Amino acid sequence: MTKVEMIFKEKQLIFETGQIARQSDGAVLAKYGDTYVLATVVADEKKSEGLDFFPLTVDYQEKTYAAGKIPGGFFKREGKPTEKEILTSRLIDRPIRPLFPKNFYKETQGIVSVLSYGDENIADVLGIIGMSAAAHISDIPFNGPVSAVRIGMKNGAFIVNPTLSDMESLELNLVVAGTSDAVIMVEGGGSEISEEILMESISVAHEEIKKINSLQDELKVKAGKTKKKLESPSEYIELKEDVIKFVSDRIYSAIKIPGKQRRQDALDAILNDALLQFNTKELSLKYTGNPDLDIKRHIINIFEEFEKRTVRSMIINEGIRADSRKPDEIRPISCFTGILPRAHGSSLFIRGETQSLVVTTLGTQDDEQRVESLEGDTFKSFMLHYNFPPFSVGEVKPLRSPGRREIGHGALAERALKYVIPTKDKFPYTIRVVSDILESNGSSSMATVCGATLSLMDAGVPIKAPVAGIAMGLIKESDNVTILTDILGLEDHLGDMDFKVAGTKDGITAFQMDVKIGGISKEILSTALEQAKKGRLHILEKITESISEPRSELSPYAPRIYKMRIKQDKIRDVIGSGGKVIRGIIEQTGVKIDINDSGEVNITSLDNQSAQKAIDIIKGIVEEPEVGRIYLGKVKRITDFGAFVEILPGTDGLLHISQIAEKRIANITDEINIGDDVLVKVINIDGQGKIKLSRKEALREQNKENDK
Repeated sequence: MTKVEMIFKEKQLIFETGQIARQSDGAVLAKYGDTYVLATVVADEKKSEGLDFFPLTVDYQEKTYAAGKIPGGFFKREGKPTEKEILTSRLIDRPIRPLFPKNFYKETQGIVSVLSYGDENIADVLGIIGMSAAAHISDIPFNGPVSAVRIGMKNGAFIVNPTLSDMESLELNLVVAGTSDAVIMVEGGGSEISEEILMESISVAHEEIKKINSLQDELKVKAGKTKKKLESPSEYIELKEDVIKFVSDRIYSAIKIPGKQRRQDALDAILNDALLQFNTKELSLKYTGNPDLDIKRHIINIFEEFEKRTVRSMIINEGIRADSRKPDEIRPISCFTGILPRAHGSSLFIRGETQSLVVTTLGTQDDEQRVESLEGDTFKSFMLHYNFPPFSVGEVKPLRSPGRREIGHGALAERALKYVIPTKDKFPYTIRVVSDILESNGSSSMATVCGATLSLMDAGVPIKAPVAGIAMGLIKESDNVTILTDILGLEDHLGDMDFKVAGTKDGITAFQMDVKIGGISKEILSTALEQAKKGRLHILEKITESISEPRSELSPYAPRIYKMRIKQDKIRDVIGSGGKVIRGIIEQTGVKIDINDSGEVNITSLDNQSAQKAIDIIKGIVEEPEVGRIYLGKVKRITDFGAFVEILPGTDGLLHISQIAEKRIANITDEINIGDDVLVKVINIDGQGKIKLSRKEALREQNKENDK
């Protein structure tokens, strides 16, 4: 076994290899405190035929035994990946994928397993580090290492790898990954942080990343395998020259065609013509010397590479984008609210050829989502779900449960909005937001953020401030750099960076960056952030023109939740024996009642009248008698010395015979009888809680009022 270690933030970071999972191409057990993560990577020996992309799969799995737990449910074993596992798998994949060589097409699988889970809150970050270390020491071609840290900010101070206890009050929460030369991935959010703080946090994170990369290099020196040599792809120069000559002018013209579908149809037609022209046995013999060699894939690769070069050249050299916009220009925006009559809140946000229909639904505490995790069970009262149907891009595909991409985009949009969602004290509703992408040509996740802001305000949710999101891109050729605002799908696919920023007018709430090249400088990132801020503020203006503030009234179809608080010792009175009292209130009023252990009562109703009736009943049950106050009570029992009168539900007081009337009476029943409603005044409550009542004083006060 080979082991390397270092002290990192007062704890030991350890990499071990050579003892377990030895049949994998690379395996590293990464340890930090009580958190142990096993990362393995295996590449298929054979190249996947017909592929022109790198078939990499990364899976992150949390073993419940890692936290000393047994899975819930009937089967008592881990099942399909949880949302957290899917999001963490994506988090690990994104910084690892760009570091494999472009012409490496062997199917590769990375698996990260959490074997022990401590309170360091580092399993996901350790997964990135462990996966990089496993690939770094393997014989698989890999241009690493890459490492990651989580960086938070609390009271204005940065915290590297904050613990679980720190997480509750962070103003900033980012995961930053990078090589020793540059940052290649950032993911996270903050409570309206400035661009300057974001830049500073990334710089702080990168310095720590370099230290961990050095430890990975040390492990490679001690235990690394010799990397397999890559087969250089066959390149037929004459074929390339002839294909480019055949398609160049037409591609240049086609890229400028307005409209995604028309543009793509024109490009597809050019490619089909090129295939008909060149994909023949005669020309295969001419270009390769082998008439039986299928050169279709070579022609497609030449075409796509030239298309990419053309788009990038137009942007860099001419300052023109495929849809004729300037680099910092945003597509036309339209905003609509209240478009679905029965929904609690709805909106349609359109930016160019991207459309997001967003619907907000309000629910009660019972609608909260229970989330099981290694840290323990939690409940979510704000959820955002993103759907990307195939018709949005003109495709035919079977409808399935949400994929990794949909879950990832939904999580990004949810993160962007969670910092402006009101607390449960201010707005006691469970909020579910659903974004259905109806049309897509880039930046659909950021369209979701904008549409969700509109929908939430239409639903009457008192968000702290409107949030808008924008997707940025980058084209870099040598020292020439162009930053693109509001990228198209084409620019996302052919560009060097995908960079999404969401926030309010005062600061950033969510940030996601993926760099497809070796990394970008701090200067470029700073410029991109400033350009993104201008775009965000422009979109916020469009949003507030449509709806300037949350509606003052909820939808008539939304439930009404009323809150009241009772003393804890009164909870049993409201519930009653076996729930008899509370069931009676529910049956009488038609409302829904939830009482927690602290005495907080939530009453849910579709109309105000029923809710108020329930509130009045509960107030009557929990109300405590006050000395000097007059009550209309009911005679419950008569004795020789007086009567017991119920002045509040379950609360009786003694009406002494001397306090029944002004005159002396011999028989109580001459004045009052069991079941009579009588006006009484509380004249004393002793130390044991016994209540003394007076009817004659109550009548005196009533007569005085009548005389006025």
